[in-house]
Amino acid sequence: MKRKLIFSLALSFLALFNLNAQRIDTVKIHSNAMDRDILNVIVTPEQYNDAYAMPVVYLLHGHGDDHTKWVHQTQPKLPQLANQYGIILVCPNGEQSWYFDSYTNPKNQFETYVSKELVEYVDKHYKTIRSPQARAITGFSMGGHGALWLAFRHQDVFGACGSLSGGVDFRAFPNNWNIKDHLGEKKDNKDRWNNSTALSQIDKIKPGLSIAIDCGTDDFFYPCNVSLHEALLEKKIPHDYTIRPGGHNHSYWRNAILYQLIFFTEHFKRNISR
Repeated sequence: MKRKLIFSLALSFLALFNLNAQRIDTVKIHSNAMDRDILNVIVTPEQYNDAYAMPVVYLLHGHGDDHTKWVHQTQPKLPQLANQYGIILVCPNGEQSWYFDSYTNPKNQFETYVSKELVEYVDKHYKTIRSPQARAITGFSMGGHGALWLAFRHQDVFGACGSLSGGVDFRAFPNNWNIKDHLGEKKDNKDRWNNSTALSQIDKIKPGLSIAIDCGTDDFFYPCNVSLHEALLEKKIPHDYTIRPGGHNHSYWRNAILYQLIFFTEHFKRNISR
């Protein structure tokens, strides 16, 4: 009994003073580009410590959601996944932005925020490997578009990217999901609409970017994901492409994210020298 008591007290002592233990932080970060604060969730694993830098995976939410959606919907939970793969997970609040810089609203500059301001904050305040090859970005729906949009345009920031049921070409939906709030009406701004999809950015891809695309066959974004896959094939751009039965829902994404985290972990192993 005495030994058990001593052991229990020792564990309590270690827990009390292990300041680097696994945690979920909700962080308010000021965006100079938008002149306002943005909320973010940042998850560090149990093995996180100041002596050991880690890769980072950025997770983008869909339209109508916020920075907490990945925390509430993912199974296993984000801390367990962070522990399993030895990574830091970052979930920004992208609001209804589609993760590009709005043409119409200076308070919605989320391409600049995620690709520059957020990454700089995370690298400054957390023990990260400060290399594009140690950063991956993915998301579901609107966030899938955003992840590819940002990675295709900022390979100096992200070395790997993914999309889960991504709205990679939203031009067939001119009146949906607040897109025209940022691009203007499609009939009056055809160039903006044509140049603001992830599909339109593939000519910017340079060798070395790891890409994973996943979409269910019953998803309304399935046709544009097929188009993206075929365009990448035509240009001989390497990528993983997964299709399986499923629709546009969290049941599908909870499964798909597990495969993408494996994909990113393998990318980190190949490209990061510790």
